[in-house]
Amino acid sequence: MEGKYTFERLDEELNIGYIIFFTYVRNRYQIFKTAENCYTQQLLTDNPKNPLPRNSIITKKTLKEMYPFMEKIEYKASNN
Repeated sequence: MEGKYTFERLDEELNIGYIIFFTYVRNRYQIFKTAENCYTQQLLTDNPKNPLPRNSIITKKTLKEMYPFMEKIEYKASNN
Protein backbone atom coordinates (compact mmCIF):
# COMPACT_ATOMS: atom_id res chain seq x y z
CA MET A 1 0.00 0.00 0.00
CA GLU A 2 1.44 3.33 -0.97
CA GLY A 3 1.44 6.13 1.59
CA LYS A 4 -0.67 6.29 4.70
CA TYR A 5 -4.18 4.83 4.69
CA THR A 6 -6.45 7.84 5.21
CA PHE A 7 -10.04 8.33 6.34
CA GLU A 8 -10.83 9.73 2.89
CA ARG A 9 -9.69 6.47 1.28
CA LEU A 10 -11.70 4.43 3.79
CA ASP A 11 -14.78 6.52 3.03
CA GLU A 12 -14.27 6.17 -0.73
CA GLU A 13 -13.91 2.39 -0.46
CA LEU A 14 -17.09 2.15 1.61
CA ASN A 15 -18.91 4.32 -0.97
CA ILE A 16 -18.00 1.98 -3.83
CA GLY A 17 -19.19 -1.09 -1.94
CA TYR A 18 -16.23 -2.57 -0.10
CA ILE A 19 -16.67 -4.29 3.24
CA ILE A 20 -14.01 -3.08 5.68
CA PHE A 21 -12.66 -5.30 8.45
CA PHE A 22 -10.84 -3.72 11.39
CA THR A 23 -9.87 -4.13 15.02
CA TYR A 24 -11.16 -1.52 17.45
CA VAL A 25 -10.57 -1.74 21.21
CA ARG A 26 -9.46 -5.40 20.93
CA ASN A 27 -12.60 -6.44 19.03
CA ARG A 28 -12.82 -7.37 15.34
CA TYR A 29 -15.56 -5.73 13.26
CA GLN A 30 -16.75 -5.45 9.71
CA ILE A 31 -18.47 -2.35 8.38
CA PHE A 32 -20.28 -1.50 5.17
CA LYS A 33 -22.33 1.39 3.89
CA THR A 34 -26.10 0.89 3.99
CA ALA A 35 -27.40 4.37 3.06
CA GLU A 36 -26.25 7.98 2.84
CA ASN A 37 -24.43 8.79 6.11
CA CYS A 38 -25.40 5.34 7.47
CA TYR A 39 -23.13 2.35 8.05
CA THR A 40 -23.74 -1.09 9.52
CA GLN A 41 -21.07 -2.26 11.94
CA GLN A 42 -21.03 -5.97 12.80
CA LEU A 43 -19.06 -7.45 15.69
CA LEU A 44 -17.03 -10.49 14.63
CA THR A 45 -15.30 -11.18 17.96
CA ASP A 46 -17.09 -13.51 20.36
CA ASN A 47 -16.19 -12.65 23.95
CA PRO A 48 -18.86 -13.69 26.49
CA LYS A 49 -17.13 -11.71 29.28
CA ASN A 50 -17.48 -8.50 27.28
CA PRO A 51 -20.92 -8.59 25.63
CA LEU A 52 -21.36 -5.97 22.93
CA PRO A 53 -24.15 -5.49 20.38
CA ARG A 54 -23.63 -7.79 17.38
CA ASN A 55 -24.96 -5.18 14.93
CA SER A 56 -24.91 -1.40 15.17
CA ILE A 57 -25.92 1.41 12.86
CA ILE A 58 -23.45 4.29 12.95
CA THR A 59 -23.08 7.62 11.20
CA LYS A 60 -20.16 8.99 9.21
CA LYS A 61 -19.32 11.26 12.16
CA THR A 62 -18.98 8.24 14.46
CA LEU A 63 -16.90 6.42 11.86
CA LYS A 64 -14.57 9.40 11.56
CA GLU A 65 -14.18 9.55 15.37
CA MET A 66 -13.32 5.82 15.49
CA TYR A 67 -10.91 5.90 12.54
CA PRO A 68 -7.73 7.02 14.38
CA PHE A 69 -8.09 4.03 16.73
CA MET A 70 -8.75 1.36 14.08
CA GLU A 71 -6.05 -1.27 13.62
CA LYS A 72 -5.44 -4.08 11.12
CA ILE A 73 -7.70 -2.55 8.46
CA GLU A 74 -8.53 -4.94 5.59
CA TYR A 75 -11.20 -4.80 2.92
CA LYS A 76 -12.95 -7.00 0.39
CA ALA A 77 -15.48 -6.48 -2.37
CA SER A 78 -19.13 -6.83 -1.44
CA ASN A 79 -21.04 -9.91 -2.62
CA ASN A 80 -24.15 -7.80 -3.30
